[in-house]
Amino acid sequence: MKFSTKALVLGFAMVASVAIAAEATDPTVKARQELMDTIAMNTGILGKMAGGETAFDAAAADGAKVAIAAAAAEIAAKFEPQATDPKSTSKPDIWTNWEDFVKKGDALKAAAEGMDATTLEGVQAGMGGIGGACKDCHTTYRIPS
Repeated sequence: MKFSTKALVLGFAMVASVAIAAEATDPTVKARQELMDTIAMNTGILGKMAGGETAFDAAAADGAKVAIAAAAAEIAAKFEPQATDPKSTSKPDIWTNWEDFVKKGDALKAAAEGMDATTLEGVQAGMGGIGGACKDCHTTYRIPS
């Protein structure tokens, strides 16, 4: 396994553990966190396969890919109402740079849809796009935890 694949898998595991630890009470923010948890969980499934931590399973890979794309398609709708919560890690820049934020969510959807989940090699190749889209958005619009 390449170093970059290992780094991606580790990064996704860290994101998933942080998302689970900080649950909001505001229903709008909580719905956003649940959406991000769905993305993190399914990215973890793909990352574990890509990194050789679990056996490749084409059906599971396709299910995870579809779940990420579906969740990414909901990002704009879940974030459109501006809401706050002490457990939120969303920066206010989301709403002042709305078009860019939506573009980044669309990039995640496109990366997931573009992944070839029929082979291990396809999943490994596709993880760069998914991970890159997540990192691009989180670097700009997420408060580090």
